[in-house]
Amino acid sequence: MIRVLVAEDQTMILGALAAMLDMEDDIEVVGRAADGKAALSLALDKRPDVVVTDIEMPAMTGLELAASLKEKNSGCAIIIVTTFARPGYLRRALDAGVKGYLLKDSPAQQLADAIRTVHQGGKVIAPELATAAWDSKDPLNDRERQVLRLAGEGHTSSEIARELFLSEGTIRNYLSEAIGKLGAGNRVEAARIARQKGWL
Repeated sequence: MIRVLVAEDQTMILGALAAMLDMEDDIEVVGRAADGKAALSLALDKRPDVVVTDIEMPAMTGLELAASLKEKNSGCAIIIVTTFARPGYLRRALDAGVKGYLLKDSPAQQLADAIRTVHQGGKVIAPELATAAWDSKDPLNDRERQVLRLAGEGHTSSEIARELFLSEGTIRNYLSEAIGKLGAGNRVEAARIARQKGWL
């Protein structure tokens, strides 16, 4: 049996995914989580073979979850199932060690097949994303991304500085760098561009 953990913040989709996978003879759903932190805790406790996760979740995104599981040498393969066909997300997912990346409008059987493939050491990437991903290089570093995400949520430079334990001047420098790299007119536009590309 392939032991699977499903992480998804929309209750109905979480239930549907788990029920659908449980119908497969060779797949057993050993855990369900509604946010990234709960998924990380469950994954380290249950040690599933495969974690199926959304990207946008409370507490910790699917990309952060994948990176944490990779860092902790959890040994489980990660498949991201998302509505976001953004090449920047796929690039970051691959960097975080993700083995599968499917869109939510893919046929249901594709997910079960993807689980079997990654469990055997293979990779599964939605073909419509694969080409675009290699043509879309993320220009932001981790700190610029972090600062820009907070700015995009409406935080002031002083609030961001307090949260990240940095000086206001340093925050302004990071924002200025990010704005310049994205060719934006201001922090709000920069955050919007980065989000559309899947870089935030």
